[in-house]
Amino acid sequence: MEEGTLESPSKCAVTMDGEDTDPFQWDTREGCQVRQILDRVADKWSLLVIALLDNRRLRFTELRREIDGVSQRMLTVTLRQLERDGLVKRTVHPVVPPRVEYELTPLGGTLHSTIRSLVAWTEAHQGEIAAAREAYDERVGASA
Repeated sequence: MEEGTLESPSKCAVTMDGEDTDPFQWDTREGCQVRQILDRVADKWSLLVIALLDNRRLRFTELRREIDGVSQRMLTVTLRQLERDGLVKRTVHPVVPPRVEYELTPLGGTLHSTIRSLVAWTEAHQGEIAAAREAYDERVGASA
């Protein structure tokens, strides 16, 4: 067995009653989907799509226009993955040309409230983070 792997990779540790579990278990347990889900929902494109779809439906072109820097291919991949995970609903309207709209599912809506908390934390601490970055850059610049 490879070093760092566990004998039972299909069972994930569960946080119960506020107890902390080993955060590195997500790396060592290949069969555990927690890491895969975190990788999906925490990437920058997914976060932006989920934030934009809060309480509204948007067409692909509207999403692409709103998300600065996303390519058509990356947005397509992101939407498909979010749809597969049950976070986004895709509706195709039978008109010519076809009209496709995206919206959050109820599950996606629950994730949006978590993202709002993360954004609120970021906004509350952005000054501290900027100061820490500046101090770090000065420290590293002085030693170089």
